[in-house]
Amino acid sequence: MSDGADSRPPTVPEGIPELDEATPVPQGERPELLIISGMSGAGRSRAAAALEDLSWYVVDNLPPRLLGALAGMLTPGAGVRRLAAVVDVRSGAFFSELVAVLEELRQSGVDYRIMFLDADDAELVRRYESVRRPHPLQGDGRLLEGITAERTMLRDLRGRADVLIDTTSLSVHDLARRVREEVGTSILRQVRLSIMSFGFKHGLPLDADHVVDVRFLANPYWVSELRHLTGKDSRVSEYVLGQPDAETFVESYVDTLNPVISRYLDELKPFVTIGVGCTGGKHRSVAITERMAELFRERGQQVRTIHRDVGRD
Repeated sequence: MSDGADSRPPTVPEGIPELDEATPVPQGERPELLIISGMSGAGRSRAAAALEDLSWYVVDNLPPRLLGALAGMLTPGAGVRRLAAVVDVRSGAFFSELVAVLEELRQSGVDYRIMFLDADDAELVRRYESVRRPHPLQGDGRLLEGITAERTMLRDLRGRADVLIDTTSLSVHDLARRVREEVGTSILRQVRLSIMSFGFKHGLPLDADHVVDVRFLANPYWVSELRHLTGKDSRVSEYVLGQPDAETFVESYVDTLNPVISRYLDELKPFVTIGVGCTGGKHRSVAITERMAELFRERGQQVRTIHRDVGRD
């Protein structure tokens, strides 16, 4: 007979995975669910974009009732380990369900964090006036009335937030850095360095961050037995790198640039391209690119090589 207390475990809402407590998951491999909310105009979209750049799976403008089904994507084998959902007043009447849904998630054992973005009223007004868009709760009233109504709707959620970010004085880049800090720097990718050989006669690579001109070296094209080869052939490479100061030039360039490569991450730029050019992009630039990549790898960089113009006349 029941004594009036229900000893049954809470029912797991449909779509929410039950957690297996018998098999602990290492901290670095645990699935993460981050709920992003906050004031309209405070930077939710920028925060979501910053997470996407860090390989999070991001869903924008999600009705709260679908959070449970979304959490089901965090099951083993689903291929999603870091999941973020932007939930805010754009969902209209459905937004009122959010608090109840959050309670259901907690009761079912789904762990999550709430990131709440805010800014002062004057800054929100300035941002909305600069883009000339109406506030989602403004209706036929004043912009400030919409902001006030939204603050009232979000008061409880703001109090539940695990992370509160005031974006009043933050630039979009400052906000992205702050989001990155909050989710942990351990998930940051290493800078992806691409070294591309090219021929100046075919034009500069448009996406090059640095350009190296190696036309000061003697051209193997004018050596008949090397003309039909490329810089990846050992004979051409030895010819190019065996010239006076060629090896010193490459080593000095790598030693100069290597210490600052990682700083690109600080500026939210995980991909860096170095263009190495000669006349046709077949001999000197290819040999120097391969040697440069070898030296960068020895210094711990992740490098790929691209030979854009090999095979072109």
